[in-house]
Amino acid sequence: MKQPASEAQQGGPDAVPEPPTPATNATSASLAKSTEEKGGWRTLGFRLDVRNLSLLGVLAALIIVGGITKPDQFLDTNNLQLVLTQASVIGVVTVGMTFVITSGGIDLSVGAIVALASVWATTLATQAYGFAGILFTAVIVGLGCGLVNGVLIAYGRMVPFIATLAMLASARGLALQITDGKTQIVTVDSVLDLGIPDSYILGIPPLVLVFAAVTVIGWLVLNRTTFGRRTVAVGGNAEAARLAGIDVRRQRLYLYLLSGLCCGIAAFLLIILAGSGQNTNGNLYELDAIAAAIIGGTLLSGGRGTIVGSVLGVLVFTTITNIFALNNLQSDVQQIAKGAIIVAAVLVQRRTVRNGEA
Repeated sequence: MKQPASEAQQGGPDAVPEPPTPATNATSASLAKSTEEKGGWRTLGFRLDVRNLSLLGVLAALIIVGGITKPDQFLDTNNLQLVLTQASVIGVVTVGMTFVITSGGIDLSVGAIVALASVWATTLATQAYGFAGILFTAVIVGLGCGLVNGVLIAYGRMVPFIATLAMLASARGLALQITDGKTQIVTVDSVLDLGIPDSYILGIPPLVLVFAAVTVIGWLVLNRTTFGRRTVAVGGNAEAARLAGIDVRRQRLYLYLLSGLCCGIAAFLLIILAGSGQNTNGNLYELDAIAAAIIGGTLLSGGRGTIVGSVLGVLVFTTITNIFALNNLQSDVQQIAKGAIIVAAVLVQRRTVRNGEA
């Protein structure tokens, strides 16, 4: 038996099979409205359009502010390319974080995993294998950390907050041990060349193209595949998902593997951007990724995810950072502003859920 409501919302004929039990029938309505991009403009729903349009409005307002305060610098093509490039690194991490939060989990270790992957991939031994060695190492380290998180949470039954907090501390410590507190300079020309203007395609940096590809793939996976529907089902009601025949533990393992993969890709992009590996890389990425996902419309309690909203959230935060830097405003004020935005976004979510609009 298929879930008619879920099929209509998700836009796919292969809805997750569900036995005719009262528990699953009672939750079908809540699972049916659990994602954001459910079939394009015709089935998105007015509320979700307004949410993304609101973020676009905020982004437009920030661009106007930047254009007024520093017109010659902010609107310069090089600066706009820099904003998009910086957004690409944290943006890839945020795509993975969106999946994890949608499933009802959390990953506090993403910044530390990025740091560990970046320093492990830039050791002299790794650089000896060239471009492929650096990329392969960054991705494998990210996947390895994700695997540990997934096993501890899915099969060790550890609370995601505790498991990923332990990974955060361990990965940071290992990154510091590898580097001994020193910066590891990249000497592989094929990697460094991707960060120079000569490698841009139609004026677009390669890092931005990678971010765009990850975003598109993430949107398709979340909204057009059984994997995405299972992710939403687990976040909406894990017990109902289990009764529907979903292997909840395996799904959670896959999700943390996906988050680790995104961290590995982000680490490689950061290596290109910085031309080095440092144990301080990825500092506060977990805050930025969670914040971007939340203000984009992903429910912190799980059950609804939005890739488009998360990407818009990343662009909002990156633009704020750029404007603050150009106007020589201190970083503490920037962090206060980000914190205020996060609180406001959570309050709006709670009010929306209370009114039955989420």
